[in-house]
Amino acid sequence: MYKSLLRPLLFQLDPEQVHYLTTDALKATYRLPFAGNISQKMFKVADVRLERELFGLKFPNPVGLAAGFDKDAKLIDEFANLGFGFVEIGTLTPKPQPGNDKPRLFRLPQDQAIINRMGFNNEGVDAAVKRLEKRKSNIIVGGNIGKNKVTPNEEALRDYLYCFKALFDVVDYFVVNVSSPNTPDLRALQDKEPLQQLLLALQEENSKHSKPKPLLLKIAPDLNLEQLNDIIEIAREVRLSGLIATNTTISRQGLHAPAQRISDIGAGGLSGKPLTQHATQIIRHLRTYLPEEIRLIGVGGIMTPEDAVEKMQAGADLVQLYTGFIYEGPGLISRINKKLLAG
Repeated sequence: MYKSLLRPLLFQLDPEQVHYLTTDALKATYRLPFAGNISQKMFKVADVRLERELFGLKFPNPVGLAAGFDKDAKLIDEFANLGFGFVEIGTLTPKPQPGNDKPRLFRLPQDQAIINRMGFNNEGVDAAVKRLEKRKSNIIVGGNIGKNKVTPNEEALRDYLYCFKALFDVVDYFVVNVSSPNTPDLRALQDKEPLQQLLLALQEENSKHSKPKPLLLKIAPDLNLEQLNDIIEIAREVRLSGLIATNTTISRQGLHAPAQRISDIGAGGLSGKPLTQHATQIIRHLRTYLPEEIRLIGVGGIMTPEDAVEKMQAGADLVQLYTGFIYEGPGLISRINKKLLAG
């Protein structure tokens, strides 16, 4: 129904407008009596064989929603009813910010892809904390944290620490985002020395708590082999709980969309099917050289159940959806879980 009826209609509209229309509709729907129960029967696959224990947390299934979709933690309970095993909010920054100028979200249907340059648009971490304090479901929530656009890299740690402290009591794990291509100079924080300093400082703050939270790092797909190996070394030294591979790419190789269309869109991170194989290759490399206790979450071009299985076979413990969720609808969550059960 989604692909045959809803998607053709939605894809006639501006992508960012559709995002807000669908999220508003989702919230309105779940205010209706029994809507949550009906949704769970349609999409939720409950089976102990799907459960995963990582970072001291029990995930009811390994399919999560990637950061970027519910930046401000407005739809936690609604997404729980759609059958996700976990939801990652953000990227959140200390101060609210509008993000980059519109238009900033573009579809490439020929490629089953999206280009975005949203720029960490969010209402600020404190607003998200208030919403999380009121949520009803017990779904696992990850907090993806970043820095404000106006904060220079030399002061970035201040922003990350602010978000970490604010979210500590209301999320289950943390993700450090230094890999978005849409905040100027942010990716420079992936360089070995600044990244090591940032993560060590966050772990020091983490260690002040009697029960530290899992700390993960989200990496770009555009790192070269030397940079990837630096990430592996840092992950060991800093004792990260895991890595998320990967964020969006600045590459435009192999696209079927007209070159003029790509040129007209301009800068931004590409996600979706063109990233499928490359993200899987990175997961395979990481799993080969990382110690077993550092876990992997696979994201990037998961458009089918087979894509999710391939990510797991390459070494991912969990997977996350974003573009696949937009193109395939909520049915993709249950199809992945059913595929995993079928073996």
